[in-house]
Amino acid sequence: MRNEPLSAADAVVAASERLAPFGLATPLQPARSLVPHAHYKCENLQRTGSFKIRGALNKLLLLTSEQRERGVVTSSTGNHGLAVAEALRLTSGRGTVVVSSSASRYKIDRLTKAGLEVVVSDGDPMAAELEARALGEREGRVYISPYNDPDVMAGQGSIAVELLEQRPDIEAVFVAVGGGGLISGIASYLKSVRPDVLLVGCWPEQARAMYESVRAGRLMEVPDEPTLSDATAGNIEPGAITFPCCRDLIDELVLVSESEIAQAMRDVMLADHMVIEGAGGVAVAGWRKFTAGRPRLADHESVVVLCGGNVSAEVLGQVLGR
Repeated sequence: MRNEPLSAADAVVAASERLAPFGLATPLQPARSLVPHAHYKCENLQRTGSFKIRGALNKLLLLTSEQRERGVVTSSTGNHGLAVAEALRLTSGRGTVVVSSSASRYKIDRLTKAGLEVVVSDGDPMAAELEARALGEREGRVYISPYNDPDVMAGQGSIAVELLEQRPDIEAVFVAVGGGGLISGIASYLKSVRPDVLLVGCWPEQARAMYESVRAGRLMEVPDEPTLSDATAGNIEPGAITFPCCRDLIDELVLVSESEIAQAMRDVMLADHMVIEGAGGVAVAGWRKFTAGRPRLADHESVVVLCGGNVSAEVLGQVLGR
């Protein structure tokens, strides 16, 4: 357990060391569907199929055995819940996940099979988060936020430690943004040790709460529309620690359309022989859109984070049929 508070960057380093024995490192490989100087950080090949295991496991490892045995509570559209389930398995704990009724049946079924008690909320993802936090408070159980938690954020930031080890000459990083936990963790470390690296946040046009919040300089509630990037859907919890990180550390912001996301998913499947989910497609499409008007940037050493690969057969068929 910690005694003195760590800086955000130091917390990321500590998380990286804490997670090292669990073999969560993922490959960095050339992006054949882009250009020779672009690379994919393959979190789609991660345990449970997304980067979320990093933050969930880091959080669980910082709890006491009594807290884990009492059971944790979380909320999720799928990936974070799967990560918490796996982290609980690795740490001998138990938990409950509250999911929005808008979550895909594919992901809800996977959460159930992973061993979590699943509670379906009638509201949107934001309502599910608030319901889960309230449940934890009522029952004296730790609530594990998908993004609004410094330990979760630090765990996600371990990706940045790996990136600089794998590619020291990196010049730009492209990341899909939902609640902001992934990009905030990456930025906390990356901007501390390599402030010159360009950090580009990427959003689907139809789920842009953090995008509008950063532009407005305050948290904004923005209605979601259906998007292939369900992992980044939903509004931001009031007081989210990720907001100031996104506001202060993201260098550039880019929005992409549903057709651009689908095209990116198809191209990665066909050219790189990997399945990625919509959120991964957002980052790929973001790279394309951002570099289209900046040809010199396309020659820089760029990394696109493929944040996950959990996608249903139904969505795959939809994407390939477009």
